[in-house]
Amino acid sequence: MRIDRIRKATLRRKYHVRKKVSGTPDRPRLSIFRSNRHIYVQIIDDVAGATLASASTRTQGLRDQLHGSCNKKAASMVGEAVAKQALGVGIKCVCFDRNRYKFHGRAKSLAEAARKAGLVF
Repeated sequence: MRIDRIRKATLRRKYHVRKKVSGTPDRPRLSIFRSNRHIYVQIIDDVAGATLASASTRTQGLRDQLHGSCNKKAASMVGEAVAKQALGVGIKCVCFDRNRYKFHGRAKSLAEAARKAGLVF
């Protein structure tokens, strides 16, 4: 019973954010997902339904540097990696989709690192 209330609250928060943010070919959506052990980020064009760039703490290059930890430092490294990948594809401006997470901690450090690496939110 309690789990149903938690899931409903989670979906309500997610839909609250998603109704305002949509990815276009000119300005795709940068979406994050956090788990207890990893953080994942994708740059998505919602019109075409395609993922244009992605990075996570599980990708080979970052996994060797992080040694299995997922903290603010790891999130900032993932933010830098996805920004470099996006700039390589030709994406400069994105909409930030924080999903259902508050803008603090790992989500904030990922966003700030992506901004420092050259993405415009």
